[in-house]
Amino acid sequence: MKRLYAIRGAICAKNSKNSISEATVKMCSKIFELNKIDSSDIVSMHFTLTKDLKKANPCAALRREYKGIDVSKVPLFCSQEAYVKGSLKKVVRLLLTVYLEENSVPENVYLDGAEVLRPDFCKK
Repeated sequence: MKRLYAIRGAICAKNSKNSISEATVKMCSKIFELNKIDSSDIVSMHFTLTKDLKKANPCAALRREYKGIDVSKVPLFCSQEAYVKGSLKKVVRLLLTVYLEENSVPENVYLDGAEVLRPDFCKK
């Protein structure tokens, strides 16, 4: 039996179309792999970008660049991360809502400098 889970991810990127695209694909690939996710299990994906990342939309990047599971029909959404003075810059974040087996232990992914956001989720 499956139940609904939320999985979080974050990755730092440079403010370029290529960097944001590569970071998005890297983060999502790792989340999909670690959690054994199939596109039919995904409810939705909500990305946010810090205000200093302006060159690409991670939703478009994922649809265009990702070569793993089929995300063509997955509902994707992107918004700007709330600005908090002193917060980590140049971050792409993801909240993935997905169905997994009932006793699953979802693995969140923080990469390329974003580990400081949730060190409790990062494997040592």
